[in-house]
Amino acid sequence: MRYGKLPREEKGQALAELALVLPVLILLLFAIIEFGRVFSAHLTVIAASREGARYGIVGATDAEIVAHVKESAATLDTSLLRVTVNPPAPRVAGSVLKVKVEYPVSLVLPLPDVLLPNPVWVRGETAMQVE
Repeated sequence: MRYGKLPREEKGQALAELALVLPVLILLLFAIIEFGRVFSAHLTVIAASREGARYGIVGATDAEIVAHVKESAATLDTSLLRVTVNPPAPRVAGSVLKVKVEYPVSLVLPLPDVLLPNPVWVRGETAMQVE
């Protein structure tokens, strides 16, 4: 077997293979980046709902809980956050406080809605007993 330069026709074959595989690899790379964005937003929303519930069980009003949730999720666009506090204030000691946070993550990668809806809604809900 001889090593060295490729014959002319094999150079063209390598270029054709690259042209076929490269779009798939680029699509895979962007899909991984999009997954990372959605997962990061999901973790932030869960942490914000937990922080809001912890803040609310010690006697905070609904507006204070919403403000605290938005402060906890400062890395996201807080104008798009949907915060639901249930039951509304005033709460009785021993009852359960639920804080639900929803956030839409707009995808940059143009995928058909069959594969993934755009925007992707991430949700986090935390329930804690009022002190």
